[in-house]
Amino acid sequence: MIRLFEQHHIRQVQELDGMWEFRMEGFEGEYQLPVPGCWEQHPDFLAHRGRGEYRKKIYVKNAGNLRLEFKGVSHTADVSFDGKAIVSHYNAFTPFSAVIADVEKGEHELRVAVDNTFGEHSALHIPNDYYTYGGITRPAAVEYIPDTYIKNIRFTPQLTCGRWSAETEVFVCNVSGREMEISVEVKLAGCCMKETVTVGGGCEERLVFAMEFDEVQAWSNARPALYFLQAVLSVNGEPTDDLIERVGFRTVTLDGSKIMVNGEAVYLKGFNRHEDYASVGCAIPLQLMAQDMDMMQEVGANALRTCHYPNDERFLDLCDERGILVWEENHARGLGLESMQNPNFDRQCEDCIREMIENHYNHPSIIIWGILNECASETEEGREKYARQYAQIKSMDASRPTTSATCRHFTDISLDLPDIVSFNMYSGWYQDCSVEERNRQETDWIKAAGGAGKPIIVSELGAGAIYGYRDRSRCKWSEERQADIIRENLEVYMNDDDITGVFIWQFADCRVTEEGQWFASRARCHNNKGVVDEYRRPKIAYDTVKEIFTTTRV
Repeated sequence: MIRLFEQHHIRQVQELDGMWEFRMEGFEGEYQLPVPGCWEQHPDFLAHRGRGEYRKKIYVKNAGNLRLEFKGVSHTADVSFDGKAIVSHYNAFTPFSAVIADVEKGEHELRVAVDNTFGEHSALHIPNDYYTYGGITRPAAVEYIPDTYIKNIRFTPQLTCGRWSAETEVFVCNVSGREMEISVEVKLAGCCMKETVTVGGGCEERLVFAMEFDEVQAWSNARPALYFLQAVLSVNGEPTDDLIERVGFRTVTLDGSKIMVNGEAVYLKGFNRHEDYASVGCAIPLQLMAQDMDMMQEVGANALRTCHYPNDERFLDLCDERGILVWEENHARGLGLESMQNPNFDRQCEDCIREMIENHYNHPSIIIWGILNECASETEEGREKYARQYAQIKSMDASRPTTSATCRHFTDISLDLPDIVSFNMYSGWYQDCSVEERNRQETDWIKAAGGAGKPIIVSELGAGAIYGYRDRSRCKWSEERQADIIRENLEVYMNDDDITGVFIWQFADCRVTEEGQWFASRARCHNNKGVVDEYRRPKIAYDTVKEIFTTTRV
């Protein structure tokens, strides 16, 4: 399943889920592995980092053009079709696609070479406090497209004097070598518009539709109203292609220190969540995504931070449906200046941001774009990179505020750059200090260092605990101590008028890499700060969070 709703009524789509032939470099013999899936699920590759190749036969019923779409391959993919290189892509967490023109009827072979190794070639996937799995980890599909097809839709709503309007941009591609005249019709919430345009051979055109609406419901956390936006492409009056998006009427603005959704202040009560589950790695099926969502909502969460990378779009669809407010961020975590000076860093970050926004722009649940968690924001060189990435986001989407989570306490020189200032603080766990006193020092410094008048979010707080380890002395790593620390932190932050949101680190325990520093500092090779473990078994802290989230700042 690619999305949680049907995106095409005209275009034919064949999903590529199933068993693929597989060969791992350095291993004898052939394997069969599931797609989507992580190769770590197989007994021979439980902790293997390397290169492998997936192969699958595809039967094309009618000659024409194909569009291959991969929602996620970890972390580098080289795709070939009938032995010919088609596309290469880096980053496990963003989708990519490629068009193959004039494919003949009959059987063809698709190959995907996958690499999850670390090195200079990979500036963002490094030994880290979460695991870089290997494989085709998210869904994939092949689409049958005409010579001129709809590539993408961007929907931007506006609310003026209580009345909703929207700009809908439809991007059309012509893969043939000849000029074509086409028409595009857009339908949304009872409104219909049509435009005719000529698209040159091998060119792309952008069509813009300005629409006003008499009666639509706003999308909000309390009432997540969604609408289907359909664009139909016709040639000589005959519909030949379509694309359907699901959208919501929602605005995000800032009013001093407040975050406003549709003009009303919201307080974010949420979790940081890694895409990681004990038995399936990062290739999480819909059933387990829904379980995570159900559990987070049970404890009263209304927000989610996609630490530290763009999430599977099916999970974002769930957020749209449930009214969860999402902070989605690009993929770069804990990088010092030396790592940020990797010759591939700027390009790989730019690609990740572009693919994240292009593909996830229409999700009403996403209210914040984030970048560069805990990177070198205390240096002049780092500041330049922060500024460059914020500028890229604003050039692509001016409708959402930006932020980044800092841990460079009292040294960060980049707090004037984002729209929202966010900080990670583990008082009571890494720092044995008064939560209230440390918080006041931090917020006073933020105001003096460029954050005055901006919303402030506590982007990480928490403590570690091993599931099932109970101790009446409430020692560190016990479930009791974790619950105590989280309670103390939440009671301070959620009663501070300077704070407009809290995100607990983290929802569920996750696997970490054994390379680098993390092997020695994380018991069980896991980050154990989840309020549930990697199997989603609740710790004491789960009920502590539920008590506080459901009774404080409702």
